[in-house]
This record gives sequence, structure tokens and C-alpha cells, in this order.
Amino acid sequence: MTVNDAVAKRVSKLLQERNMSQYRLEQESGIQHGSMQCIMNGRNKTVTLSTVIMLAKGFHISLTEFLDDDMFRSEDLEIER
Repeated sequence: MTVNDAVAKRVSKLLQERNMSQYRLEQESGIQHGSMQCIMNGRNKTVTLSTVIMLAKGFHISLTEFLDDDMFRSEDLEIER
């Protein structure tokens, strides 16, 4: 799994856990709809740290909380270049 895939899966998991829509996350985080679609559909190959921070803020959690998931601890996590 790539870092980008992990971010998209984490977003999906948090949206479901919080019963939150993707639209609301876009509004809360300041991420444009097109950019969010690229992340969620795997078209974005370079999710930046600033984007992950914006996502965490959109969920009203810290960056540490966002990254606190086993998928980010996996030794098999690939970094795309």
C-alpha cells in the first residue's frame, strides 16, 4: 500500500466513524473538491504533509491522531516518487 492509499483509507475510516460527509470535510479543511476527489480516487500520487495537516484540522484532530493507525506503521508502506 502506498502512503497516498493509506491517507485515502484513513480519511474514509474517519468519515464513517464520525458520520461526516466528504463535502463537510472539504468545507472544514479548506481542501477543494477536485483535490479531495483526486486523493480519494487514488489519482493524487503525492499527498503532501500540508494536505494531511489540513485533513486533520478538518476532522478537528491533531496530526498525531490522524496518523495513529496501524496502516501508517506498516513496514510494507510504499513511498511513491
